[in-house]
Amino acid sequence: MSFDEVVRPRRHVRYGSEDTSPTTSQELRGWYSYTIAAEVFAVVGVGSFLPVTLEQLARERGVFYSERSKSCIASLGRNGTVSHMQARADGGTDTQCIVNFLGSDITTSSFAMYTFSAAVLVQAVTLICLSSFADHGPYRKKMLMTFAYTGSMASALFIFIPPTVFFLAPLLVIIGVTCLGSSFSLLNAFLPLLVSNYEDSNENDPTAPFEEREALNPEPSAPTTHTSSPRNLECDLERSAKISSKGVGLGYIAALLVQCFSILILFISSKTSISKQSPSLPMRFILLLAGIWWALFSIPTLLFLRPRPGPPLPSRSTANRTTRLRTAFFYIRFSLSSFLHTLKLATRLRQVVIFLIAWFLLSDAVATVSGIAMLFARTELKLSAIQIALLSITSLVSGILGAFTWPRIATRHSLSPKSVLLSCILLMELVPLYGLLGYVPFIAHAGVGGLQQPWEIYPLGALHGFVMGGISSYSRAVFAPLIPEGREAAFFALFAVTDKGSSAVGPALVGRIVDTAGTIRPAFIFLAVLAVLPAPFVWWLDVERGRESARVLALGKGRSDEGGSVDEEMRETLMRHER
Repeated sequence: MSFDEVVRPRRHVRYGSEDTSPTTSQELRGWYSYTIAAEVFAVVGVGSFLPVTLEQLARERGVFYSERSKSCIASLGRNGTVSHMQARADGGTDTQCIVNFLGSDITTSSFAMYTFSAAVLVQAVTLICLSSFADHGPYRKKMLMTFAYTGSMASALFIFIPPTVFFLAPLLVIIGVTCLGSSFSLLNAFLPLLVSNYEDSNENDPTAPFEEREALNPEPSAPTTHTSSPRNLECDLERSAKISSKGVGLGYIAALLVQCFSILILFISSKTSISKQSPSLPMRFILLLAGIWWALFSIPTLLFLRPRPGPPLPSRSTANRTTRLRTAFFYIRFSLSSFLHTLKLATRLRQVVIFLIAWFLLSDAVATVSGIAMLFARTELKLSAIQIALLSITSLVSGILGAFTWPRIATRHSLSPKSVLLSCILLMELVPLYGLLGYVPFIAHAGVGGLQQPWEIYPLGALHGFVMGGISSYSRAVFAPLIPEGREAAFFALFAVTDKGSSAVGPALVGRIVDTAGTIRPAFIFLAVLAVLPAPFVWWLDVERGRESARVLALGKGRSDEGGSVDEEMRETLMRHER
């Protein structure tokens, strides 16, 4: 019997609009559908063609560093790549293409990196200002769909951005990246709710499923002496990881299909005069398709994903007549204060703090490695747009294998989600270390190894994709149990702010390194250090202790919400679990 056919007691309803109905297969399909919709833009757009399109648009308006009177477009080959006759193997500053943007001369590679740094900063501010609404009323789903269709429109509008107005491209990137990250934050906030209301097929013992659900989202009225057992924690983590992994895998499969179609578009355009007259046009057309895909596959999410509303928003006093502007400022102030309150709560949960530090460093490393890989392939290895698309497909196929293989590896070797994350970090460290082999004298002299030949980046792309399949699946699965009940959206917003806020640091520093050195390769030294920094924090993380602390904190909050104060016993219990 499927879990959506089971009839069993529901959790205590804490407020009138709370939805504690069982998670159905249709609702899960609605949740999965959004990963299929948005992952295409994340992989095909942000991961592949947005950095390349930004660089290409700027290049078509740029000049050479050593000869300011000579346009970079004059040296483009048939596929839009820099001719080897015009570029030195070491990528020195004399062959770098620069463009004037906002009154400064910057390389076309750093133009893309600076744009993404600005995008993730705007995204972080957006999450801080708006995310708290998602824990109140039906706003979680409404905001999810608003971000989805705004982001899809931004991606589609790239078709109208020719090189003459390349300075408008960063605006669309900022809108698209902000909407993508914000919508994924809101989607992730549904994960603890889907797990907590999930119905097991084994219903012989009607109390077992209730305790299992209670272990993830404890009842405010539950006795303080009750603690979740290791068996319950393991079951919830496994279920959360499976749902998360399946979502990532389906999203990667969708991105793979669109990426294959993208290669077909690039191949056809390369046989015409389009790629020569406007090298960026085929890539802008692919971004149009990614935006359309995002919009279409968000429809099942709109239809099937339940809103799962939170408590009502506090209402502004109506004693005096207020304008809409004042009301807007009231709710923005409420959202900011709620975020600060969430931050304050997070600091009381030691395991949450440890995880967020690790995630800050890990997400920065992931974003920087992904961005550098595409730009290095484009500018240093001189890969064409078709070859870059093939690189993305290589990474995607490995990502799909990783999303579905890591749970099997974890089960077979009895690895905890934390151990899987730690393994992924250590494997990711191999990417920058391999790039640094290019500085070893005998390897550099041989001309092979250390990313000196174009074919070398494909095995690294496969490794990176396999690692990303595990990181994408297990990061939110590890974080979800650490969240106090009723704070899902706010804590996942903090998760996203930590993610995107850190992702602005790495690309900006790499952009500075590229502007100074005139080549991307020295950035591998920075990446080698950055990639290994999260490992000690993940090692120190204790998920079981963190979950129990979140449970105790949620119980204390529940008593306070009922009109009383959190007693000293509750505070002492929380402190005892955090020691």
